[in-house]
Amino acid sequence: MVDISPHPLQAQISALKIEHRQVKDIIQELESSQNFNPLALKRYKKKKLCLKDSIHKLENDMLPDIIA
Repeated sequence: MVDISPHPLQAQISALKIEHRQVKDIIQELESSQNFNPLALKRYKKKKLCLKDSIHKLENDMLPDIIA
């Protein structure tokens, strides 16, 4: 019998992807505005990078360890 249940980390990954998309949209809005705060832009870019790293780490944790 095959286990087709979703991985427990999948919900967390989905939530992080949604937050990453929202931060990306905020960055685009800041960059297109006339008077943007460079410090805020830098903070959002750093947050976006941290979210991306977290997503990749969780996705790697979902992969089974294969000993070759």
